[in-house]
Amino acid sequence: MPEQAHQESYTGQERGKRAAVLGSPIAHSLSPVLHRAAYAELGLGTWTYDRFDVDEEGIAGFLADLDERWAGLSLTMPLKRAVIPLLDEVSETAASVEAVNTVVFGEDGRRLGDNTDIPGMIAALNEVDVEAVDSATVLGAGATAASALAALTRVCKGEITAYVRSEERAREMRGWGERLGVAVRTEEWTRAAEGLRAPLVLSTTPVGATDGLAQAAPAVGGTLFDVVYDPWPTALAAAWNGGVVGGLDLLVHQAVLQVEQMTGRRPAPDVMRAAGEAELRARAA
Repeated sequence: MPEQAHQESYTGQERGKRAAVLGSPIAHSLSPVLHRAAYAELGLGTWTYDRFDVDEEGIAGFLADLDERWAGLSLTMPLKRAVIPLLDEVSETAASVEAVNTVVFGEDGRRLGDNTDIPGMIAALNEVDVEAVDSATVLGAGATAASALAALTRVCKGEITAYVRSEERAREMRGWGERLGVAVRTEEWTRAAEGLRAPLVLSTTPVGATDGLAQAAPAVGGTLFDVVYDPWPTALAAAWNGGVVGGLDLLVHQAVLQVEQMTGRRPAPDVMRAAGEAELRARAA
């Protein structure tokens, strides 16, 4: 039940619209900070955005208990795939990677699923003037790597090489490439340092996974996109001699699109980024 899973007290006005981020664990999520900053900037004083710890077993019941005040939901692991059978419609973008991170409730009550991670990645790259590259490296595999491949279909004009830790992961990445219509070459993780020479390197790995590659950062690098945002910078990002895009940039741009879908109004990315940076500084202190 939503209120039983509530991580924060709900203080919004009854007439206001509601939104939230769901996942498990969820206490670390920056989404409330980003969305609330957007609401303040847009003058949506009666809107509230909370967070709920919800796992795969609880998502169906959570959705069933929502009323007409709810505008939408942000989803993180482990719900991005689990929610799909519970939706009335899934966007082509979300279907392409079998991952929904945004649910918007229509006026008729229909549940509409989308994935803003993919266009969020593209927007974050475009913000630093990366619009087209001849080749790219993806570090890691899994759901985030699949989204990275989908983003690269719009950015990379040539070969994509994925560095992974097992043959099973290699097969998965090649399979995602086939599904998305791009050729993906896979290499063993032990050779990942070679991939750092690509004009665009997307690291989709958890905290600490690329620390060993920091000493292999090229003297003159292309652009590194590291999806980690806390702690920041990662060892690889700190050692990088080129353009760097961080996980907070991704969070901001995907959240901008979520707010726009839920409210019908587009917030300023800089306002949300400033709020996220302030929160990360507070956590570090």
